[in-house]
Amino acid sequence: MTILVSDTSVIIDLERSQLLDACFRLPHEFAVPDLLYHRELAEFGGAALVNLGLRVEELTPDELTAVQAVRRVRPKLSLPDSYAYALASGRQWTLLTGDAELRAVAQAEAIPFFGVLWVTDQLFEGKAIEAATVAEGLEALAAHPRCRLPRAEVQARITRYRKGHAE
Repeated sequence: MTILVSDTSVIIDLERSQLLDACFRLPHEFAVPDLLYHRELAEFGGAALVNLGLRVEELTPDELTAVQAVRRVRPKLSLPDSYAYALASGRQWTLLTGDAELRAVAQAEAIPFFGVLWVTDQLFEGKAIEAATVAEGLEALAAHPRCRLPRAEVQARITRYRKGHAE
């Protein structure tokens, strides 16, 4: 089973799309570092996420050292994202992120990473929920004023999900 370390942006996007609960039906485990959880999720439905199966992980001393190292090299990376990087890197887990700086770090360090569109593909291909529901969720996310997903990729997926079959 793949363990996916999520940043806050992916969780927010999945919540906006009303697809967050369905993600916990996928054959993956979702984790966040404890600092990210306490700073950004605890007061905003964090307990419900934990009840769904979200793992809140404490970093090891070596992982905390990795946080300090990446912050020196990448000062634009937020502290919660630095923790997500260190957790994924230290345990050889996969990152889920919509943050450009965190993606750049993951790519430079050869850490596998995906974004919210990969998650919607997983929901669709794994038939975790109805294809139409995935399409509706992605449409809702795309309509949100703070959506930063590439429009062409979003539209292609919505069309594919509406057809109800993988291509």
